[in-house]
Amino acid sequence: MIKITTTAESVEQAKALLEAGTDNLYIGEAEFGLRLPTALSYEEIREVTALAHEVGKTVTVAVNALMHVDMMAKIKPFLDFLQEIRVDKIAVGDAGVIFVLQRDKYDLPFVYDASTMVTSSRQVNFWAGQGAIEAVLARELPKAELEAMTGNLEVPGEILVYGATVIHQSKRPLIQNYYNFIKTKETGKDRARNLFVSEPKKEDTHYSIFEDNHGTHIFANDDLNMMSELSNLVKMGFDHWKLDGIYTRGDVFVEVTKRFIEAKKCIEAGKFTADKAFQLEEEVRKLHPAGRTLSHGFYDFDPDEIK
Repeated sequence: MIKITTTAESVEQAKALLEAGTDNLYIGEAEFGLRLPTALSYEEIREVTALAHEVGKTVTVAVNALMHVDMMAKIKPFLDFLQEIRVDKIAVGDAGVIFVLQRDKYDLPFVYDASTMVTSSRQVNFWAGQGAIEAVLARELPKAELEAMTGNLEVPGEILVYGATVIHQSKRPLIQNYYNFIKTKETGKDRARNLFVSEPKKEDTHYSIFEDNHGTHIFANDDLNMMSELSNLVKMGFDHWKLDGIYTRGDVFVEVTKRFIEAKKCIEAGKFTADKAFQLEEEVRKLHPAGRTLSHGFYDFDPDEIK
């Protein structure tokens, strides 16, 4: 059965996504969650969780930050809160958090999410052995490496089918450091500016970049749109799909989600033709924010080309 996870930037958007038919909402707050469209308050997390449960859907809360000693000292009250409101699972990438979950016997199932690090079935299965119920696969995996995982995963592997792909995170405030160097009063922590960086002498490159309390985040040149490959992904066993709305906001993201939900229904009914895939792909392209490009990312690459 195909399962669709979507980010949610607000209570209102969460309601719209649930009505559209998303299976699982992905939300979080500012201190422990990475690269969320919006950091929600504790009360908003509580409300979204209740809304999802009312209609038989689930919620994943991001606890995937790179933990440091001061953050680990504050993690238990947040985990206590998530257990109290009965979130369905949390996304975790730090072994320290997993240790606390096990040591204190939290009733919080976890998805292993180490971002770019999860690249093999062996790694996924190791964390499955530590209690993970799912793993977020690295977004840089080409088709050949996904095929090599087929049938070898002990827990489901979530795959990104729409949205931006992070390729680098630094704890350093790189944007602010640049502004300080050129002696401007601008601030680095302004995601709404939609800043890009380019490679030297490659003017067509446009890597999205923003800075927050977790450091600096850089995204791949293209956002992902895997609509035309959904059937192949399902055949390989990858039926846990993620849609990320960090750069596709509001009602537009809901409309994009509806296209993937329609594709899901067609595949499950055996009616997802090449023409239907092309139609939905074109609709997604028209909805996608202007100035942002779409592709299959690393999917079509020869594994030997990826460094």
